[in-house]
Amino acid sequence: MQVRCPRCVRFVEWEGNPWRPFCSERCKLVDLGTWVDEEYKIPGEKSSEEDQKQADAVQLGNEDN
Repeated sequence: MQVRCPRCVRFVEWEGNPWRPFCSERCKLVDLGTWVDEEYKIPGEKSSEEDQKQADAVQLGNEDN
């Protein structure tokens, strides 16, 4: 089955493709960089500063802080 690379829109085989859904490691890394640079965003409600502090404490295993 062939699918389009979400980055460059070239057709690429799905089966046996180590970078799927991308056509190459380059497209995969370019897409990752776009996420890291926060150019892609997932819609949602903004959290308050207190919510963020609580989430950080849970990640660190310090739920009492």
